[in-house]
Amino acid sequence: MKTINKIGLDVNQSKELAGKLNELLANYSVFYQNVRGYHWNIKGDKFFELHAKFEELYNDLFVKIDEIAERILTLGETPSYRFTDYLQVASIKESRRTEDGINDVKEILEAFEFLISAQREILDLSGALNDEGTNALMSDYIREQEKLIWMYSAFLG
Repeated sequence: MKTINKIGLDVNQSKELAGKLNELLANYSVFYQNVRGYHWNIKGDKFFELHAKFEELYNDLFVKIDEIAERILTLGETPSYRFTDYLQVASIKESRRTEDGINDVKEILEAFEFLISAQREILDLSGALNDEGTNALMSDYIREQEKLIWMYSAFLG
């Protein structure tokens, strides 16, 4: 039985890492749909500012969803794609309120806090595996999201 995959990583460790990436994919997918809802349904005096920021955010999340799925494939595994599976696995839950911009921003901050924590866990696993591809992806996401936490927190005052 082959113990090293096509990109030179241990097969069993890659499978474990891909499982964590599939959980991350589920969380990103639910978060993405929540942000689409915030964008579509925002009302009030911050409409123009938040409507544009939410669109910027969901476009970024869309790219990350694709990158995570492609990384899972690169590791030799299959990315999940069914929303019913995502809802069972994701720690980020579907938003129930999407018209209140302040609440939306608070939910975004909670989602980022969760994602950063999950990505740090994946970074630990990928570091132990010497998987530079996943390391770079997670490091980039964490750096970007730490800045976004600062910006969205500043918006809330």
